[in-house]
Amino acid sequence: MGLPAPRYFLSGGWPTALTARALSPPPRGPRRWAAVAAMKKFFQEIKADIKFKSAGPGQKLKDSAGEKTSKEKSSQLALRPPRQGPTDEAQMAAAAALARLEQKQPRARGPTSQDSIRNQVRKELQAEATSSNSQGTPGTNSVPEPKEEISPHLAVPGVYFICPLTGVTLRRDQRDAHIKEAILSHFSTDPVAASIMKIHTFNRDRDRVKLGVDTIAKYLDNIHLHPEEEKYQKIKLQNKVFQERINCLEGSHEFFEAIGFEKVTLPVPDQEGSEEFYVLGEAARAHPESLEQRKQQLLDAEPVRAMLDRQCRVFRPSALASHFELPADFFSLTAEEVKREQRLRTEAVERLSSLRTKAMREKEEQREMRKYTYALLRVRLPDGCLLQGTFYARERLSALFGFVRESLQNDWLPFELRASGGQRLAEDETLALNECGLVPSALLTFSWDASVVEDMRAAGTEPATSVLRPELLAAIQPLS
Repeated sequence: MGLPAPRYFLSGGWPTALTARALSPPPRGPRRWAAVAAMKKFFQEIKADIKFKSAGPGQKLKDSAGEKTSKEKSSQLALRPPRQGPTDEAQMAAAAALARLEQKQPRARGPTSQDSIRNQVRKELQAEATSSNSQGTPGTNSVPEPKEEISPHLAVPGVYFICPLTGVTLRRDQRDAHIKEAILSHFSTDPVAASIMKIHTFNRDRDRVKLGVDTIAKYLDNIHLHPEEEKYQKIKLQNKVFQERINCLEGSHEFFEAIGFEKVTLPVPDQEGSEEFYVLGEAARAHPESLEQRKQQLLDAEPVRAMLDRQCRVFRPSALASHFELPADFFSLTAEEVKREQRLRTEAVERLSSLRTKAMREKEEQREMRKYTYALLRVRLPDGCLLQGTFYARERLSALFGFVRESLQNDWLPFELRASGGQRLAEDETLALNECGLVPSALLTFSWDASVVEDMRAAGTEPATSVLRPELLAAIQPLS
């Protein structure tokens, strides 16, 4: 039983005279391919006719495509209804929300967008000045650095340090260069102390410094214990131990020369040529006890580091006591801190895939607080005055209590400090400021110890409301 012949229809109607050929079964042989080609041509004509009818109304040849587009846009704009403004209820709701946002004062914030724009403008002006100088006066490309604008509303102008050698107050970016210059200038007065400071300060690798210092101490011990043996009076510079442990340290050669060694070229026994040695001079041999003192001085030395300037300030009572606007120094990160932050973020992504206990979450919160380097703390005193100081974020609570005690008239009386949440801080605890949630800024409350208040009241007196030293009260200022 054969299959019925296929029939071909147009969608939406019966076959017409135009499609009579397409409705008949295709012939066999060579005539079949001609019929297939005719069918393809027929469907192409149908598709072209449908596309032409769906293209929309026509246009004159003299009209451009741009004029047509503009006419269509203008007609659409004319048909679009005008935009209505917000209702009175919506405006009242927006005003209430804005008032709530203004009442919320941020605890601490970094540089604002205006500061970023100002810094960008300064960079562009400096770049223009550099290009103009290079074009106008060839050979001179020095541009005076613009003065940094400090916002009058900042709680503190920045983070500053004090050089222990000169007592000069320095910015963060000035301290290392200034300390190195001070150490080098100290060679003219005390070369031994200067060389020891250079060894401990100029070399950052503390393990390598300890290894080199211990090796130098061993050399000096051999001289002190065996003063008559000639072999301990000289040190071969090309010795492997000397090269690996001492020669790589900045300041080591200056130390040997400062304590009495002289660099001498001596012939090598049973070999051709000569080598350099450090040979102990006659003056140093006559006083071997001085070498023992220099050795102990070298072992006990510490790196010379700039001290953080507390910038102690006293403010009058103010409703803005808990408002802190901090400079960028409190938020900038060093290269090592950036690497540590990147590692912590990677670990945080891995922890998101697993469940965390309460202890794990608290540990992560403490780790988040460790990313700050400095902390600005204010202490509200019984009379409402505010005592402010700058600290390292990793300093212990004892440093905070010591700072407050140095500002009191009666520094021998015990007192208490409480955080904003009512947390009582104990002086004897070994916790750091960042572990107590006091970074990057915090407001604390001062109060005398309860037993002291009871004793004073039992004696018929009340604790004084003004507790600061007179010289601090003389420099009191309003909090803006």
